[in-house]
Amino acid sequence: MTLPRPHRDDVFIAAGGLIGGLLLWAVGLHTQGGRLFPAHWVALVPLAVMAGLELLRRTMPRTALVAGTLAIVADQFTTGSVATVLMFTDIVYAAVVYGTPASARRIPVTTGLISVAATIGYVAWYRDPEALLVGMVVGLVSFAPATTGALVRAHRQAAETATLRAQQTALLAEMDRTQAVTAERARMARELHDMVANHLSAIAIHSTAALSIDDEATTRQALNVIRENSVEGLAEMQRLIGLLRDSSGDAEPAASPTLAGVDALLAQAMANGASSGLTFTLDDARRPRQEPLPAPVELAAYRIVQESLTNALKHAPAGPVTVTLGQDDRALTVRVTSTFGDRPGPRAPGSGAGLVGMRERVALLGGVFEAGPVTAADGVKIWQVRAELPAEERTPKP
Repeated sequence: MTLPRPHRDDVFIAAGGLIGGLLLWAVGLHTQGGRLFPAHWVALVPLAVMAGLELLRRTMPRTALVAGTLAIVADQFTTGSVATVLMFTDIVYAAVVYGTPASARRIPVTTGLISVAATIGYVAWYRDPEALLVGMVVGLVSFAPATTGALVRAHRQAAETATLRAQQTALLAEMDRTQAVTAERARMARELHDMVANHLSAIAIHSTAALSIDDEATTRQALNVIRENSVEGLAEMQRLIGLLRDSSGDAEPAASPTLAGVDALLAQAMANGASSGLTFTLDDARRPRQEPLPAPVELAAYRIVQESLTNALKHAPAGPVTVTLGQDDRALTVRVTSTFGDRPGPRAPGSGAGLVGMRERVALLGGVFEAGPVTAADGVKIWQVRAELPAEERTPKP
């Protein structure tokens, strides 16, 4: 069996206890006399054993305590040494601090019972009040260091728990920061897509038309539309860049689009979709409210209308595109319908990010979003985008 390597501090404690005991023995200082083994050199045996056990105070605390108890009992049959007693108290302390949790609970109780039993036993045997001093000595040698060790261990565990809690708090803070950064990136991606996709779609459609139709008037009209959308798209990009550079900490820019700009969206869509045979109408059935809608709700409704019109320009065949707005005290309803079917002629490719962005916007506000083909009252199949947004601002869902 190979003994574990002792801790460096334990080596110093053992060496210091042994040297101190030898010095006390050399000058003739002993704790008692008239014992079973009166020769002074016999007291060096428990001293040496106790110093050796100090090497195991951290690595094998239970073994050190059991052997140390036997050594301190044997020391009572010799002339004794203060160094032996002091090293035993350190072994009791170390057994509580470095031992198992069960040992840390049991040793203080056991030493306390031993102290009480020793006090009662000596008083009953000697029938002298001075015998109480013997019980006090037993308590000081065993119960006091065990109690001290229990207190130190409890403080260490509390410190470790506090450290672990601080680390967990830091980890949670880092996770929250990461989620906030991810959410902000997603928000910026939606903003970028909603602001620029409409203009780029119009540019793609009209540039394709200009290349495929050999007519000077059509080409000139297409180039005018391309220029207008390029300028407006650049302005939107500059506004987004200005928002990203703004360090004021506002959640939304002061000039965030609102439903008041839906008419301008329809006018732009009419100009871009005229060559495709698309017509655009607005049915605003909103009831007046005493309080304005929250800015995030207005922005989400505006972006939904904008993206729906962009999708109609990309994919819808010739026919009417209707934007319907409804509002009561509880919710704002946005509904955009267009003809459904295959579209002839040039069309811009789509990535599907528009529907995903609209769905995310509505979900963040706690609303309801639907998109897909439906059958109208007259039996005609149409494409419908419908969003129901709460009229009162709610805490965004995680």
